[in-house]
Amino acid sequence: MRSMKGEVSLNLPAEKAWQMYRDNEVISKINPELLSRAEYVQGDGGPGTLRLFKLGPALRSYVGESVEKIEKVETGRSVSYDVVGGELRKMYNPYKVTFTFTPVEGKETEMCTAQWQAEYEPLSPTIPPPDKARDAALRFLQCFDKFDLSY
Repeated sequence: MRSMKGEVSLNLPAEKAWQMYRDNEVISKINPELLSRAEYVQGDGGPGTLRLFKLGPALRSYVGESVEKIEKVETGRSVSYDVVGGELRKMYNPYKVTFTFTPVEGKETEMCTAQWQAEYEPLSPTIPPPDKARDAALRFLQCFDKFDLSY
C-alpha cells in the first residue's frame, strides 16, 4: 500500500484542535469554502461511525463529498478512518486517513502539530497520488488557527 503525509503547526493546544475536528458544528464553520458541512450519519463518533463530509466550492471540482467509516479513535490525539463513499472511493481502494494532533514539547498549552497521513491504492495506474487531498486537508487544518475560538 502507498502512503503520504503532511503536517502543519497550530497555535492552539492539541486537545482544543482535537475537539474542533470532532465537533461537526464547529468544523462546518471553520472554512465553508473548503468544508461546508460535516455530520455523523450513523453512530456517535466512535469506531464504526459513519461521518459525511460535504466539501465546499473550492474543492467540489475534485471531491464533492466523502463518507468515512471511523476505524480507530485515540481521544484527544487521533482519529483514523476508511473512506467508504464519495469521489475518493472511486479513485482509491483502500483510502485510509489518520489525523493526529500532537502537543509541541514545552508549549503543550499553546501549540500542537496537526498531521494528515493517508494509505491508499489507486484503482488504476493513471490515477495520480492524492496530493490535492493532502494539500486541501493541510490548508483546512491551518484555518483552525484563524477560527474564532469563542464557540
